[in-house]
Amino acid sequence: MIYEEEDYLLLSGIQHYAFCPRQWALIHIEDQWNENYLTTGGRLLHSKAHNGESVEKRGNLIIFRGLKVRSSELGISGECDIVEFHKSHDGVSLHGYSDLWSPYPVEYKRGKSKLDDCDRLQLCAQAVCLEEMLCVKIENGALFYGEPRRREVVAFTLELRTTLKDTVTTMHQLFMQKYTPKAVKGKYCKSCSIKELCLPNLGKADKTSVKRYMEAHLE
Repeated sequence: MIYEEEDYLLLSGIQHYAFCPRQWALIHIEDQWNENYLTTGGRLLHSKAHNGESVEKRGNLIIFRGLKVRSSELGISGECDIVEFHKSHDGVSLHGYSDLWSPYPVEYKRGKSKLDDCDRLQLCAQAVCLEEMLCVKIENGALFYGEPRRREVVAFTLELRTTLKDTVTTMHQLFMQKYTPKAVKGKYCKSCSIKELCLPNLGKADKTSVKRYMEAHLE
């Protein structure tokens, strides 16, 4: 399926959806947002990634910061923190540069590596966008985590690509229906910046009424 540009979803929303579908819907469908120390730290880390010239050449390496990307196949658009282009005999040509270059997306994240694939899916989406735009195959990329201050190499496997496609398809369906999934309370709620907007306890099956919960919350 080829999506029209007016139907594109934000690429950054893939990480939100993979973390929690309700969080994604509250942010991207209902336009609700809150800051906490985690989101502020992440924003500061991303600002460091974009600090400097938008294009920089270092020998056999060209670095693009804040490169805008899109995919009509996935129906997404967004911005990459950093895309490195390494000199390679099987790469692509770049306007204004001689030789051939292979793209390598790098996404900056606060904290440390996660057990789930929410960050890896976002990075894979960036790679798919670059592949479609440049007509090239990208095998790997990297996630730079602020806590250990090192990169984690991510292989864009068939399994990860399939999960990405299924995820984005569901996101498009929910967005078209303007449907916000119900809250599913879990440990991840503690680190969510919009838990006070989400009110995950309202979906908890216990004897506490909505009225009592709201009264206690207001107090």
